[in-house]
Amino acid sequence: MREQEYFLSGPHRLKLRAMDSRGQIHASCVSREGAGVLLLGPPGSGKSDLALRLLSRGFILVADDRVVIERGLARPAPGLAGLLEVRGLGIVRLAHAAEARLVLAVELGGAPRLPEPRRYASPDLPLVAIEASACSAPERVALALDCALGRVPQVAGAFAP
Repeated sequence: MREQEYFLSGPHRLKLRAMDSRGQIHASCVSREGAGVLLLGPPGSGKSDLALRLLSRGFILVADDRVVIERGLARPAPGLAGLLEVRGLGIVRLAHAAEARLVLAVELGGAPRLPEPRRYASPDLPLVAIEASACSAPERVALALDCALGRVPQVAGAFAP
């Protein structure tokens, strides 16, 4: 697979590089009950920090910094399994899932108040924007995952019919 670029809409027009020739993307991934959430954003946007906060809310680490994506499954890059960078602390080894079926992509950055449904191109996933530094960011990710899985209905917004 050749390298491509995807442009995500939002207040800051985030440009992300898609998978490289090894099927890897610069992102983090966590899962809950086997359902994977891809955390997307440029370096320093809070991917690892949000992943860390999600761990205390029933999620498990799949990958940090480099995620291998193949046929809708996310895995850690070779040599990085279980490693999480915690700013101000260093790199720690944690329990992790060997893989997760991707269900949701989260773009870190400014989020519109009432978003339109959007999709992440490759793999095809529902895409929501969440401000990583918001106190409620972990709860928003968990709720977005429940919406993506059809567990919570939405009247208007990112998952509305």
